[in-house]
Amino acid sequence: MILGMGIDIVSVERMRHWWNNDRLLRRFFHDDEIEAVQHRKSGSILSLAARFAAKEAFGKALGTGMRDLVLRDIQVVNSHNGKPDIQLHGTALEAFHRHRGQTIHLTMTHEHDMAVALIVIEGD
Repeated sequence: MILGMGIDIVSVERMRHWWNNDRLLRRFFHDDEIEAVQHRKSGSILSLAARFAAKEAFGKALGTGMRDLVLRDIQVVNSHNGKPDIQLHGTALEAFHRHRGQTIHLTMTHEHDMAVALIVIEGD
């Protein structure tokens, strides 16, 4: 059963401003996410924007927005073939369990100056 759905869109230009601000990056992104996007070279900022959209979409899927969530606790990872997935830590994992979620589906895309993410949370 679908418990929640969330979608978000992020301006790539917004992430371009954050790119050179290490304090901002570390505030919103898990260390492993920062390392992963840095390896993407020319696609780094696009990837960062899509990951930020996924974090916001997760809060919307919970129905709470970002209230009581630490964004670093929502980590976007990629499988060996590039499929995006979510790993939750701390505040995000607690919120997911309170919501009785069991499965998270994530899709992301980006085009020129916009990045979009969609999250679906399933449970009993």
